[in-house]
Amino acid sequence: MRHEFHLTVRSTDVDMIGHVNHAKYLEYMEWARFEWLKKLGLSMDELTRRQLLPVVVHLRIDYRKELKLDEQVKIISEPIRSGTKSSVVGQKAFNSRGDLACEAEITWVLIDAKRRKAVELPSEVKSLLQSV
Repeated sequence: MRHEFHLTVRSTDVDMIGHVNHAKYLEYMEWARFEWLKKLGLSMDELTRRQLLPVVVHLRIDYRKELKLDEQVKIISEPIRSGTKSSVVGQKAFNSRGDLACEAEITWVLIDAKRRKAVELPSEVKSLLQSV
């Protein structure tokens, strides 16, 4: 399932050279992933109820174009592949002109909140993420 998330670049996101700091791209993508999970029925409240916590274990990110103050940004998130315990999400950020500003692949797992170990993705989570 593909998900779109929109945001506006704020003054606190911009660094001393006038564009969005590289770390903020990761924060934007995290906001988009959490909104996406919420739309899939996996809000933090629901995950906490199940005693599961989402954890990023690997990421690859390529910066293509700068984003600037007050720019409208669109982030597209979609599943790439899922394994037994992990899933890879592809994310792309586009500037207000529709140019690709950044793309990333994020590998994440769910961990047991008490044991702090990765667990097998629940079958309903796998089915939600396998709409590739």
